[in-house]
Amino acid sequence: MPQQIADRRDIDFVLHEMLNVENLTAAAQYKAFNRKTFDLIISEARRFALKEMLPTYLDGDRKGVSYANDGSVKVPESFHRVHKLYLDGEWTAPSADPQYGGQGLPHVIRAAVDEYLVGANWALSAYGSMGAGTAHMIQLYGTEEQKQIYLHKLNTGQWGGTMLLTEPEAGTDVGSLTTTAVRNPDGTFSLTGNKIFITNGEHDLVDNIIHPVLARIEGDPSGTKGISIFIVPKFFVNPDGSLGDRNDVVCTGVEEKHGIHASATCSMALGSRGRCTGFLLGAERQGMRIMFHMMNGARLGTGLQALAYASTAYLYALDYARKRIQGRDIADFKDRSAPSVPIIRHPDVRRMLIWMKAHVEGLRALIYYTWHLVDRYRTATDGEVQAQCLNRLELLTPIVKGYGSERGYEVCIQSIQVFGGAGYTRDYPVEAIARDCKITTIFEGCSGIQAADLLGRKLGMQKGAVFMALLARMKDTVAAARLHEETAHLAGRLDAAIDRLGAAAGQMGQNAMSPRLRAAFALSLPFLEIMGDVVIGWMLLWRAIVAAENKARAKKKDLLFYEGQIKTAEFFIRTILPGTMGKMDAIEDCCDAAVAMDEAAFGG
Repeated sequence: MPQQIADRRDIDFVLHEMLNVENLTAAAQYKAFNRKTFDLIISEARRFALKEMLPTYLDGDRKGVSYANDGSVKVPESFHRVHKLYLDGEWTAPSADPQYGGQGLPHVIRAAVDEYLVGANWALSAYGSMGAGTAHMIQLYGTEEQKQIYLHKLNTGQWGGTMLLTEPEAGTDVGSLTTTAVRNPDGTFSLTGNKIFITNGEHDLVDNIIHPVLARIEGDPSGTKGISIFIVPKFFVNPDGSLGDRNDVVCTGVEEKHGIHASATCSMALGSRGRCTGFLLGAERQGMRIMFHMMNGARLGTGLQALAYASTAYLYALDYARKRIQGRDIADFKDRSAPSVPIIRHPDVRRMLIWMKAHVEGLRALIYYTWHLVDRYRTATDGEVQAQCLNRLELLTPIVKGYGSERGYEVCIQSIQVFGGAGYTRDYPVEAIARDCKITTIFEGCSGIQAADLLGRKLGMQKGAVFMALLARMKDTVAAARLHEETAHLAGRLDAAIDRLGAAAGQMGQNAMSPRLRAAFALSLPFLEIMGDVVIGWMLLWRAIVAAENKARAKKKDLLFYEGQIKTAEFFIRTILPGTMGKMDAIEDCCDAAVAMDEAAFGG
């Protein structure tokens, strides 16, 4: 069964027709690039993903990782050669600073690259790329000595990187962690504690792994305000850059998981022999602030991960629907002599496919847009423009992560449904993709945490001005839609949804500051999904406007693509948004049944 992972024509549409990313090359940071180089890099990522990475996907899912009693972890053998090619191709840190081993690409181009690499095999790509997140924190907060020791080898993937937050009794409530750090006379710290669910905590693809570890220095306050962050290398690094003695940080087991079997999810023990040495990163008691630099990027990355799974699953389903012959056309239902047709001819299959298409393409536009905000922030010379980009990025991050992961997973489930019984078997990869995608709703703060962040922090930014600015931007798109015959009939529908969203947000904010606080937060995830629907409606209408503008001068081969953009927006706005409007009634009603019912009344 052929696979594309992502629709290249659609990627080009978002990058060049919606966002006009070549404009970034006018800035000093990106002057070495042009559209041709952007396109060549994405084409090579697509080639590498399809030819080298994708063939390892099901092998990784079937074989998984293996753990030995000595604490070592082995990845599938098929990963080793391709991982080396991944490093040789310099895919590990495309947007990192070239001074420290990166390629200096715009983040939005890196997003397009990652759609292919992640969509082909997320676990394999993560082994090569997670170190870039570790490196970014060290670049921002490390000493010059730490930068010289770690950055180049992390960014180039020679060394792996992790993020050690979660503990058995301190998951979402990171402030409850018990890992401790004791000062040593030489300025280092001795760490003791246990961490769980550590992605790539141990594996055999690299010689060294650098662990950023959250811990509390002995005597520091409880809660998040007393947390510091430490660099804990698996092997110490000698002054000449060679590896020295083994540090006292060991893997004590790997999780047997629902999905992402080829990813080593490790339990880690620090200081079990009393000899785990860590090096303070940044200032004391600033651990959470430093870690959030990595986590916010990881949340956007998790949304992209969900998009990659969804896009891959959708394209598998689309290909299957075009080839699978089953049942007569509904118009010929009573004619037993009528031939069977491909299932894409059946109305309900078409409904599922356009539902998937709408969410994949809407999410692609949204996620590329957020990464483009990062690039615009980096290239802007006006402080006000920088603030606007950063504020909108912060507001949209829980939508990208929370809504993106929930809808991305639903796309994967719909893909199985298109395959029918065949999709529920291991004969086709969609069941594995769905299992893998589920983790995105949990990684980096589950969907409920993203919703609480949206309600508790983001809606109220600058007394609601950031949220209102987003609504105004969406209304600009509505105004543009009214100017085109093919989109004008959709403008009023989205406009009404934007107005209702504003009213619902105001109601949620009032409830959250009243005795109805608990009921408001019980509805925070439904609100996040409502806001996500309206934002995706905005993205799809924006796409439809661009398509309507470009149709008149389009080549024949592009006409159907543009018509598809307009029809997809119409489907979403006319069939999905009415349900969203109904959900807003529930938000405004603010039912408290979930929080008012006695615990014993839940049964069991």
